[in-house]
Amino acid sequence: MKHNILFAALAATMLAACGSNEPIKVACIGDSITEGHGIAIQSEDGYPVVLNQILGNGYNVQNCGRSATTLQKKGDFPYWICKEFSNALALNADIVVIKLGTNDTKPQNWNADRFKSDYQSLIDTLKSDGRNPKIFVCTPAPAFSKAWDINDSTIVAGVIPIVTELAKTNNLEIIDLHTALADKQEYFAVDGIHPDEPGAAYMAEVIAKAIKP
Repeated sequence: MKHNILFAALAATMLAACGSNEPIKVACIGDSITEGHGIAIQSEDGYPVVLNQILGNGYNVQNCGRSATTLQKKGDFPYWICKEFSNALALNADIVVIKLGTNDTKPQNWNADRFKSDYQSLIDTLKSDGRNPKIFVCTPAPAFSKAWDINDSTIVAGVIPIVTELAKTNNLEIIDLHTALADKQEYFAVDGIHPDEPGAAYMAEVIAKAIKP
């Protein structure tokens, strides 16, 4: 009997030790800036890839970005219907980084009340079904042009206050990419909206410092 008890205790200890070696899973939710639009080799230089390199051993960062998507369910291309969102949920990540809102500023998309409601719904969905990830919400990067009708004034006056309020309400950490990149226009030479390789690397550094101070 004693041998059985000792064996069970040893097995439990070994399982716990093995579990502690599992990498911390990070899901990067976002639009084309997360996916890596404008970056020649997204699989090498996209911000989630660089983030994975910075965080180092013990982390597994997945790019769950999809170009052109909106946070709003009634936007012209909702993130909610994309396989990348399904992938993010299936990952059952320990950490989720949300960087959505840029495409929501297009005139045909923007609705402040709907944006706030759908953002809260996204947070609730990420925490459903027994999940309890640590969620970081990002303010959108600055828009240095009005390409695709994206509007920086709506980012500043509309998106950022809502993101800030929801971060406080839900006790989430906020990563202020808008301020961090405000004087980095040279990183957006592609089209004024999407960061280039150095810009993506800089974003990754800012996000990494929030995840792993």
